Amino acid sequence: MTLKTTRPRTAFFAGHRKLPSDTESIAAALKNELIMLIESGYRFFGAGGATGFDTVAALAVLELREIYPHIRLILVLPHRAQAKHWSKKNVAVYEDTKSRADKVVYISDEFTKDCVYRRNRHFINESGVCICYLSREDSGTEKTVRAARKEGLQIINIAEKAGLQIKVKRFT
Repeated sequence: MTLKTTRPRTAFFAGHRKLPSDTESIAAALKNELIMLIESGYRFFGAGGATGFDTVAALAVLELREIYPHIRLILVLPHRAQAKHWSKKNVAVYEDTKSRADKVVYISDEFTKDCVYRRNRHFINESGVCICYLSREDSGTEKTVRAARKEGLQIINIAEKAGLQIKVKRFT
């Protein structure tokens, strides 16, 4: 299979909103993969701004940006009220992340049935790599990762890299 190369220096994140309590091992494995990508020329990293893996990934990019100031965090958010029903703590992290991102794009002003799907398609169309946290089947993450693989993107599953138990058929 030929990997997609139209955006060779762009990667995006896809992952579950609920993560195991040990997010430190997830963040460590993610940073290792990000460093390898950055040192091989990747510069742009897209995150969807959701709780869970999106947040861990965005914070990792922001941390690494201190060492690699040329990298960019691009938040592509499905709609403007994404955090409307979140806890105060999650909203505070979300707002801080948005304020430090290099670019924030909204797919829709309001929630629509397909705004998350359109956000995910945007990432797939503009990226060469999908960095995911995929540990279970029958999820939106699995659908996004399968679509990314079908389009020829390289898939890096942090759940596997972190040595965590996963409940999905190995396809990365």
